[in-house]
Amino acid sequence: MFIGHDLGTSGNKAVLVDAGGRILATAIAAYPLRHPTPDQVEQDPEEWWRAVAQTTRAVVARAGVAPGAVRGLAFAGQMLALAPLDAAGVPTRPAISWLDARGEAQARRMTRRLGGERVVAGIAGAAPSGKDWVAKIAWLRRHEPAVFDRTAAFCDATGYLVARATGRLRMDPTAAGGTGVFLPGRRRWSTLLAALTGFPLNKMPTVIASTAEVGGLRPEAAAELGLAAATPVAMGMADIPAAAVGCGAVRPGDAHLYLGTSAWIGVTVRSPKSVPRAGVASVPAADSRHCLMIGESETAGACRDWLARVLTPAGDQPLSPEAFDRLAAAAPAGAAGVLHGPWLAGERSPIPDEALRGVFLNLGLEHGRAELARAVLEGVARNLTWTLNAIAKVGEPCTSLRAIGGGAQSDLWLQIIADSTQRPIARVSEPLFAGARGAALIAAVSRGELADVAAIAECVRTERAFVPQLPAGSELAPAAVALRALLPALSTFGRRLRRM
Repeated sequence: MFIGHDLGTSGNKAVLVDAGGRILATAIAAYPLRHPTPDQVEQDPEEWWRAVAQTTRAVVARAGVAPGAVRGLAFAGQMLALAPLDAAGVPTRPAISWLDARGEAQARRMTRRLGGERVVAGIAGAAPSGKDWVAKIAWLRRHEPAVFDRTAAFCDATGYLVARATGRLRMDPTAAGGTGVFLPGRRRWSTLLAALTGFPLNKMPTVIASTAEVGGLRPEAAAELGLAAATPVAMGMADIPAAAVGCGAVRPGDAHLYLGTSAWIGVTVRSPKSVPRAGVASVPAADSRHCLMIGESETAGACRDWLARVLTPAGDQPLSPEAFDRLAAAAPAGAAGVLHGPWLAGERSPIPDEALRGVFLNLGLEHGRAELARAVLEGVARNLTWTLNAIAKVGEPCTSLRAIGGGAQSDLWLQIIADSTQRPIARVSEPLFAGARGAALIAAVSRGELADVAAIAECVRTERAFVPQLPAGSELAPAAVALRALLPALSTFGRRLRRM
């Protein structure tokens, strides 16, 4: 048996699985996001670890197994979170969330200094944003020099958990690939990109394979987790590559859709491909032979949760996802003409633009709660369709998708996405825990219980298929064209408002 953790934006999910991928027990523990300023989003790594400890103990207890029966564990941490650590693996400051955009000024200066967006895109594939590591680390160097000097290693969330568990500072290739300074095809740092951006390679941990065994649990860590000391810890990976593993989309051409706080499309490819204008890039996959092409939307389930709170009277519990679906289902396809732009925290894909903000368009007196709810679900679907179309233009058609994440529990939402994308979608069994299952199965590969990452494809089952019911060119398509035409004006307006 193996334990996997999926350390997400708002909580940690843990599973205990057997080597065949069957989930024996699950657990979830939440933790908060903190906003020191409107553009800054932070988390306490200690709260991450407490959630990991709580859920580890829970899955062992719920499965009724002895701690010594667990043969290994692995972590999948939120991609692009930045956790500065000292030489002992202790955080030198709170972790900076992937949602954090504090480095925007540094990103703009960097881009200007290197000759503008076109020049930078030609060198690096895309100009940096304020949410990228190169910009955030530049911000730390400028605004918190003492923290920068004390930091021995800039780790991601997975690297922090590995350090806490084993006492060793390490990073896996999927996390390194997310920095923009690591060459996914060659699996090594780019000294050229590091020099151009001032990226401190001397503060990067040693990069080892996702399936490599880092070491055994330290006695103190084992006591906190309720496991046997020296239980093997695999390196693991970032959460997006873990999702691909956990839904079985591990062969070239396999595509998956994640619907959670954010959303993304991931496609396993043999060599790195990118679509910079659509914010689509490649990182190393957990399988060392492949890469993962990713287009990520910053807010998806976050849009649904936001509207659920807005539509609920003060003091009452927000609408549950099930109640939200019932409300949205009361409106017709196309939401009676209401359009939603799901950009509550800027956007990466399909429109890389931090200035974009959410919008409702074409509201009239005839519209109500149901139309707003449906418009949100359709707005996210429209965003994902644009991303898929961009990916298809570089030779990856994504003819079908495997769906995972909390949002994938919604039949209505998956049907809307199938209609919008004109692609069949298969929901994976226990979609909420796909990332954690991916981490656990990587631990199984590390221990030799599975031959390799490719073998994981046979361990994952699907539970329901959704096929397009609306024809291509239905009422969803003209709305997409109309909203896309307004994007330049929305971006300009957003930038002006942010400067006020």
